[in-house]
Amino acid sequence: MIGLFLGDTDFSKIVLKKIKKLKKKYFIIDFSNKNDFAKEKNSYRISIGKFGKIIDLIKKQKSNKVLFAGKIAKPKFSTLRLDLKGIYYMPSIIKAAKLGDAAIIKVIIEILKNEKIDVISSIHFNPELTGKKGLHTKIKPSRADIKSINIGIKYLAKTNSYDHIQALVVRDNKIIAKEDNRGTKQMMSKLKNKSGGILIKFPKKKQDLRMDLPTVGIQTIKDCKKYGLKGIVLKSKKNIFLDKSKSLKFADKNKIFILIK
Repeated sequence: MIGLFLGDTDFSKIVLKKIKKLKKKYFIIDFSNKNDFAKEKNSYRISIGKFGKIIDLIKKQKSNKVLFAGKIAKPKFSTLRLDLKGIYYMPSIIKAAKLGDAAIIKVIIEILKNEKIDVISSIHFNPELTGKKGLHTKIKPSRADIKSINIGIKYLAKTNSYDHIQALVVRDNKIIAKEDNRGTKQMMSKLKNKSGGILIKFPKKKQDLRMDLPTVGIQTIKDCKKYGLKGIVLKSKKNIFLDKSKSLKFADKNKIFILIK
């Protein structure tokens, strides 16, 4: 029995679909904003402040493994109703929240570990959603593009482990945009049309790769076209690539390269 902590975005639905196809036994803790999984069997809506209730449910289902998929929004701590374990654990979560989403995730993993519950990779059942190293489009980056890409990758490697940055845009050996806690789409919206930049989207430094992997899909490629980006660079086996076939066709048609390092 696998416990599925499901949030927003299509990724959570893709994971659930694969679990069903594999005929795995599962139950859901629905953390989506609009209760997207209310009609699914064995689906439960539990506040993150009710840690005791969450842990009791996992143990009642005779499960010692859970998987997180989809975006789980940071809660409004002032409105949370806490049970006893929620009261016990919440101070460490609130403290971590000041350092960013990645810190919250690490604390939650540690809490579950303390309760003898393992968190497995979000792509454990969907390895096909990652990409292999190499160029995946007909369009190739130029030598100048490769130089800019390497500068961007070196910058990401130097960021703080709790920074929000898991994406940036480079052009002509300079970083022209950096992601903040509002995400990649918001970052790109600040670019001028025909920016000529290259999007690099890597996991955060020291990010726990079991959860919250950087995600791209057809909408990301369309945004690249909208803002005139020349290409996208991803990290091998450390990104989630949704709508891969459709995205690659769109990229080739619009002369956008997709490189996986």
